Amino acid sequence: MNWKKGLLLVSTSAILSAIAGTLYNQVYSKAFYVDFSTVLNWQGIAMASLIGCILMSVTYVLLFKWKKEKFLGWANILFAIVSFASIISVLSFKLPLEMEMPELFPGLAIPMHFFPALSFLTVYPFFKNKTNN
Repeated sequence: MNWKKGLLLVSTSAILSAIAGTLYNQVYSKAFYVDFSTVLNWQGIAMASLIGCILMSVTYVLLFKWKKEKFLGWANILFAIVSFASIISVLSFKLPLEMEMPELFPGLAIPMHFFPALSFLTVYPFFKNKTNN
């Protein structure tokens, strides 16, 4: 995988992740009649998706550049661990006191931490070289 394919992979997976996160935000907000838009909006969702997908894509491109494709599985495990570890930030996040039903915030934010890795690993097979296993 070269940098050009890596950039296309970032773009595609980040857009997919941002769309999924924004749709999930809308569905969750309407289903539970909550509004967390002051602390979690579509711009934040898109930026987090972009940063996560950039980090994953750079990791993949560098592994291919250094001829270390055998470590892709370990990179995927690392992505999963980082996604799980990032949940701590949601659980320790202090919402404003005037926010209604703050107990519902983790149910909104925690699943979104897996969207970048999920979208990246879903889209990646379409960007594999024919010579890659």
